[in-house]
Amino acid sequence: MMSARATAVSRPPAGARPADPVDGSLQGLDPTVDLHGRDARASLSRLVTRLLDHWSLPATEQAALLGLSTGSRSTLARYRAGEPLADSRDLIDRAGHLLGIHKSLRILFPHDRDLAYRWVSQPNVRLGGRPVDLMIAHGFEGLLAVRRYLDHQRGR
Repeated sequence: MMSARATAVSRPPAGARPADPVDGSLQGLDPTVDLHGRDARASLSRLVTRLLDHWSLPATEQAALLGLSTGSRSTLARYRAGEPLADSRDLIDRAGHLLGIHKSLRILFPHDRDLAYRWVSQPNVRLGGRPVDLMIAHGFEGLLAVRRYLDHQRGR
């Protein structure tokens, strides 16, 4: 007999898809980690560049979302190789919001990973265009607007 405190072990259903490569990496990320530490920023750089690659965005859009100049291909390549993100509050916050957007999309579309990945580059009537264009045109405020929109959609 199980005690009131015991819980059953949850197993994925037969035929379940493998874990999301970005979400799987997030599971090991301790929320109390100091994101200004070199190791944490290196992990964050790999996570966010992997996410941007899954979104299939060109390098110019990837750079713009991170608040970098559109010609920062070499910086993106260094981040992709695991170089830590610059110790910049703006850059770290942008990365966090991008990962938050991804999390919301995975919750909204749990059975359609492809839709979750292409959502940012598809026209959205309520946002007045592609979400990525809104995020780029309005910078940090655009990231916040898209994240709030998705959070609202999750709460419906």
